[in-house]
Amino acid sequence: MTRTQVTSGRLPAPAGPFPQAGHNSQVLLFVLLALCLAISGLPSPLYGAYQRQWGFSSLTLTVIFAVYALAALAALLVAGRLSDSIGRKPVLLTAQVMLLAGLGLFAAARSAGWLMAARALHGAAIGSVAATAGAALLDLRPAHGAVIGRLTGLVLTFGMTAGVLGGALLGQLAPDPLVTPYLLAAAAVLVTLSGTALMPEPLRARTALNLRIRPRVPAQIRGPFWFAAVSTAATWSVLGLYLSLAPGLADQATGSHNLLVGGTISAALVGTGAVAQLITQRAGALRLAIGGDLVLGIALLPSVAAVAAHSAWVMYLTAVVMGAGLGPAFSSSLRHLAGVIPAAERGQVMSAYFLTGYLSLAIPSVLAGLATTRFGLTHTYVAFSAAAAITCGAAGWLGSRLAAERHRPDAEMRPAVDDTSRR
Repeated sequence: MTRTQVTSGRLPAPAGPFPQAGHNSQVLLFVLLALCLAISGLPSPLYGAYQRQWGFSSLTLTVIFAVYALAALAALLVAGRLSDSIGRKPVLLTAQVMLLAGLGLFAAARSAGWLMAARALHGAAIGSVAATAGAALLDLRPAHGAVIGRLTGLVLTFGMTAGVLGGALLGQLAPDPLVTPYLLAAAAVLVTLSGTALMPEPLRARTALNLRIRPRVPAQIRGPFWFAAVSTAATWSVLGLYLSLAPGLADQATGSHNLLVGGTISAALVGTGAVAQLITQRAGALRLAIGGDLVLGIALLPSVAAVAAHSAWVMYLTAVVMGAGLGPAFSSSLRHLAGVIPAAERGQVMSAYFLTGYLSLAIPSVLAGLATTRFGLTHTYVAFSAAAAITCGAAGWLGSRLAAERHRPDAEMRPAVDDTSRR
């Protein structure tokens, strides 16, 4: 299937990242992505309260966290390909119904098992939205892949920041703190669900239904894909480590159970990442992603010292520095990849991309829970930070290889990769 077949029947896209045609659908899809990431981060500051109320172990806590990522993995294996065949809207509508069901389980939760069920629903829903909405945005504006990648990275990070900070604030200050956050989130989902029902179907040309388990990455973009995948593995593993361990580390540092301390430390990491993405969004994608990976890897060293010193204020400062690397590393590697995905394989490639991200959330979280029960929070954080720093270095090396290939004598034979990496 050719690019012309996919885009046939459309008017030429006007200049700019937000052309008038399809503007409302683009805005809705970005809002939905941000809302999904906000919902994924919403319970993180509240897990300590659940743990104290029901008395489950640190291992159970990290398993609850990881169930979300594992369910997202399962959804990512089929959602992108399914949406390539039946359309984007049916997948997005079903996912939002699952979001509402998960929020209802959270609001009514009576044990850790309820939390696992809610997180499983949310993982499947958010994994489906991540792959499908990303592909739908590229359907709407196939000529703006780099811009879509940049804006997607921004809204995902801002959404996560809002969710973590909102969960901490509501959990500490709101009446009925283990119910109110989910009711407010459900109201927001009802709004996006209504908008999605009215949205025109973005996909113009559909492929035959074939739910092959292994996502396919075309050979011509495997270099950019693996760079984006390893960079995402580095950033998401750090994110997962902070979201699962930061509340406990903050309690250990301050000797209190104030949800705002752990929540705001996590929010400082993702919030600074969002601001850094915003400031650097027009810089060259490839070089910026390499620099972000290296900054994040280096910043992990003082973060270890902060945890070892049990200092909440130093944890805040190092979280800010880490975020300055994490944000550009994530968004720029995604921007570089988004500009080179073939039109007929967007759903599959986006599924494969987010697959690496959610694996990087799930596996370190479960291993960290196991390690914490035996070695304690501080030693666990030190060991996992070292592993994350090595992954950051590997991402930087892969990015450097891609940059070197751009300057080879045959570079003119690969215009798509070269052009988008400069956008």
